[in-house]
Parts: sequence; structure tokens; C-alpha cells
Amino acid sequence: MSAVAIGAPTPGPGPGDAGVLPPFVPDLPYELHPAVEVRPEPFGALLYSFKTRRLSFLKDRDLVTVVRSLGDHPTAAAACRAAGITDPHRLTMFERALATLAATETIRERHS
Repeated sequence: MSAVAIGAPTPGPGPGDAGVLPPFVPDLPYELHPAVEVRPEPFGALLYSFKTRRLSFLKDRDLVTVVRSLGDHPTAAAACRAAGITDPHRLTMFERALATLAATETIRERHS
């Protein structure tokens, strides 16, 4: 289990990691991984990946909105703006949270 909180550190690759995912780039298009199910909760949402068997907690409702809408926007940054995340400090925290979700294969870069 893991909790994705705003401002959480982004896990990086360790020495000798093979098949390392590309770094999160907010100006690229992303989407929720198709193997991930989102369950709304009073605190935000639970995300379960049927691929990795990882359970993540999103503790911010705005982050839930961004994650759910990633596929509807041309970039991750645009999804944040559409959710009203414009304050530079808050945007940085959201980008870190999205980077964590990308590193854990909860979201992925969209190629279509």
C-alpha cells in the first residue's frame, strides 16, 4: 500500500534498475493506466492497480479530479490548470504527486 500525498517525494530509480520508466514531464499527455481502478472515498480516492497490485490513496480531491481527467487534456499541466491548480507552489506539489503516480505506473504517458 502507498499513500500519494501532495508534496510526497518522488521515488527515483535505484542503481542497476532495468526498464526504468521515463521521467514525468508535465508538458506531455498522460492518462490513468487502464489497469487502475479509482474508488471515490470521503478523503479523496483509492486507486488499485490490477497490474502491480499497488493500492494508493489520493488524499486531495483536486488531485483525484486531475488524475481522472488526464486523458481529456493535451498535457498533464493542462489538466492541472483545468482543475484550477494555478498557484505555482500548489502546482509544484501536484506535479510531484503526479510524478509519483507515473513512477508507480498508476498513470502513464499517452501516445495517441
